[in-house]
Amino acid sequence: MKLKKTKLNFSNVLSVIIIIVLIIPQTRKPLQIAVNKVMALISPHIETRSERRKISDFNYKLESLDAKPYNLTQSEYKVTIVSFWATWCPPCIAELPSLNNLYKDYKDKVEFVFISNEKPSDLKNFLKENEYNFPVYIPVGEAQDIYFKPRTIPRTLLIDRNSRVVIIQESARNWNSDKIRGILDKLVVGDVVY
Repeated sequence: MKLKKTKLNFSNVLSVIIIIVLIIPQTRKPLQIAVNKVMALISPHIETRSERRKISDFNYKLESLDAKPYNLTQSEYKVTIVSFWATWCPPCIAELPSLNNLYKDYKDKVEFVFISNEKPSDLKNFLKENEYNFPVYIPVGEAQDIYFKPRTIPRTLLIDRNSRVVIIQESARNWNSDKIRGILDKLVVGDVVY
């Protein structure tokens, strides 16, 4: 009786390496971030005009990292980007550089609201380490509208000045693309997009 020899091939070796990398906690997160950075090269999907739903209630009590109260009603009737994220979330980490670049160029024209339910000290450290300066808020009340109750993160919304959701995205995407900038430019001056 002869035993069949197992032949090592490239795909078997690669599979074993990937499994080992995913099992080791120190390598899992960087690998997840790298994969999500590839996904973040894609621009978000833009809702067609018929798909756009109106936000029913902007009432959502938040607090800045310096404990100053903020209510999302302050952004109603403004072009607004709302991003739900966390410092431990690989897809969030992957898309934040594109949102930060967008914030740098549009912070005077668009309302940016980044929401995380982590401790202010953790958020401040993360922002400092990554040289981000966008405004981050922590929920202090419950959102009234379903759009502000994410089941998964990241969840990023682009809302027009008529309170309609132009984009809703629940995965890492490139928010700093020419496509998104073109839409923001139109929305800022009051043009209808699509």
